[in-house]
Amino acid sequence: MGAASSTEAEREPLLVPSHAEANVHPVNSRVYGRRWLVLSLFSLLGLMQGMVWNFWGPIQNSAVHAYGFTKSDIAVLVLWGPVGFVPWLLFMWLMDKRGLRASLLLSAFLMLLGSILRSIPLTEQPLRQQFIHGGQFLNGLAGPTIMSAGPFLSTTWFAPDQRATATAVASLFCYLGGAASFVVGPLVVPAPNDTQGASTVAAAVTSDNFIRDRTQLVMYAELTVIAVLFAAVLLYFPSRPPMPPSVAAASQRLSYRSSICRLLSNLRFLMIALAYAVPTGVIAGWSGVLDMVLTPAKVSQVDAGWIGFWSTVGGCVFGVAMARFADSIRGMLKLILVLMLAGASLSSTWFTLTCLSRVTHLPSTAAILYTSCILVGIFINSSVPIFFELFIETVYPVPEGITCGVVTFLGNLVTGLLLFFLTFYCTDVSWLNWCLTGSCLFSLVLILFFRESYDRLYLDVFVSV
Repeated sequence: MGAASSTEAEREPLLVPSHAEANVHPVNSRVYGRRWLVLSLFSLLGLMQGMVWNFWGPIQNSAVHAYGFTKSDIAVLVLWGPVGFVPWLLFMWLMDKRGLRASLLLSAFLMLLGSILRSIPLTEQPLRQQFIHGGQFLNGLAGPTIMSAGPFLSTTWFAPDQRATATAVASLFCYLGGAASFVVGPLVVPAPNDTQGASTVAAAVTSDNFIRDRTQLVMYAELTVIAVLFAAVLLYFPSRPPMPPSVAAASQRLSYRSSICRLLSNLRFLMIALAYAVPTGVIAGWSGVLDMVLTPAKVSQVDAGWIGFWSTVGGCVFGVAMARFADSIRGMLKLILVLMLAGASLSSTWFTLTCLSRVTHLPSTAAILYTSCILVGIFINSSVPIFFELFIETVYPVPEGITCGVVTFLGNLVTGLLLFFLTFYCTDVSWLNWCLTGSCLFSLVLILFFRESYDRLYLDVFVSV
């Protein structure tokens, strides 16, 4: 009664593992203490890139008075940040093929070169303006790596229960740099109306020279910090640790070409990419010219700077807290985004209607403007790391750098379009407030209809290491 030997077909497993599981082999994982040094260097470069990008917007009145810029020129200076994303495919290819170190070194070098160019103290005003524009453009070219590589760094260096937090820190520090500019610029560089009491031409010339000297001081300080950070990255910034921190970090990813094709053909990804790009792109352009937005409400340059500062800092702090919360309760990213975008929609509507108090007859006080504007920044800016984590989960195994490169390019494309129109319609900027409100509502609707998935999380939780 002996049994016959089994065939090859009979020895096949009844439950076939998914594609992600089939390509993953057990690996030894380890986290290294040096990951915090790597995260710190990357985040500080992001801080400085954001400070240089948002340098001129908070002091636009001073720049117009002392450097001969027009309001359209200020919009163009902010526009160089989004324009720097035009060659984003090159930076994403470099990150995918040569690692994060090569891409970050190139970005840091461009930031250093741009800071040198705009700090040259030329006496000829037209040439000086061209050098400043060139420096802002070179700083903008560092944006694709600085704003996109945070999730790639967190996956490469951090364990699954720290990934969202590391992504939040790495991606939000460039926003924190923009917030620092709202305070540093107006506090160090005096506004031109400080000398309205002067009645002589000599006093006006002295005022212009003093504004230029103080502006030069800030640019020299930023140049020094960027030079130190470039030297630090050159001395020590490894692309990856000796051993991966998780299964996802060690798993095989799609090629560069396959990743681009996968992203552009994934309707769910395109849906959530628009939900991210539209509100974040609009608020980036809106906050870059916040002084223009608040001037009709009789808010001073210094007060507008503080509003921009607290809205961005609040968003960064709240974003890190929510990312830490997302690390502790996994699989709740969509719910967190719905709550954030609902808050952004309500607060942006409140701010827009308050600015139209002559029509809506709503109370318009400094406290209301402060509160509504700060809440807008908190809700939108804090959603950035949550969006990034949801992107990675949705399109895994597409590499993190390529995924976030696509969405940050889209966000900067929206910013660029907004600032482009602003160069033509800069007399009355109330339409910017309506764009902000509409973008939040548009994003909320897309997220409500989005079907979430957690492919990378499943790999780390259920696949044995």
